Amino acid sequence: MRTLFDKLGSLNPGLPPGGDDAHDDAALRKRYRSIFISDLHLGTPGCQAAALLDFLKAHPSDYLYLVGDIVDGWQLRRKWYWPPSHNDVVQKLLRRARKGCRIVYVPGNHDEFAREFIGHQFGGIEVMEEAVHVTADGRRLWIVHGDYFDAVVQCARWLAYVGDNLYEFTLKLNRHL
Repeated sequence: MRTLFDKLGSLNPGLPPGGDDAHDDAALRKRYRSIFISDLHLGTPGCQAAALLDFLKAHPSDYLYLVGDIVDGWQLRRKWYWPPSHNDVVQKLLRRARKGCRIVYVPGNHDEFAREFIGHQFGGIEVMEEAVHVTADGRRLWIVHGDYFDAVVQCARWLAYVGDNLYEFTLKLNRHL
C-alpha cells in the first residue's frame, strides 16, 4: 500500500516540485505544501498585483489553488485594463507551473469564461470545475468557488451585475478619497 507521501509526491522541503524560488535561502526555510488564493480580480485597478507578486516570491509551494475571480471578465468587458504588473502575475504563475508546482484553477463568476476550458491545461495550469485537496494528515477538502452558493448570482444575475457596478464605484470613490 502506498503511503500518503507517495500519492502526493515528494514533500522534501529542500527539493520541492514547485521550487521556482529554490535559489533563495529564505524561501527554502519557509516552504508551504499548499496555498489557496481567490478573488484577485486581475484586470481591475483595485487588483493588488505587486503585493501578490511579493507574496508568491516569498511563499513557494507544492500546490497552488486559484479559486475563482482570478481574472475579472466582468470588468474587462466594460473597460480594458491590463497593466504590465498583471502580465507579471500570469508569468509568475506559469513559471511556477513549469518548475513543478501543481496549479489548479477553479473559475468563479467573474471569470466564468474560463469554465468553457474545464478539463484543459494551459501552461501547466489545470482548469477544473471543482477539486479535492488531500491535506498532509489525510483530510479531504472540497475546492469550489462560492458563487455556486450565491442565490443572487444563480437566480438574479442582473442584480449581481448591478451590485458589481456599485462595488466598483465605491472602490473608485475610496481611491479618490
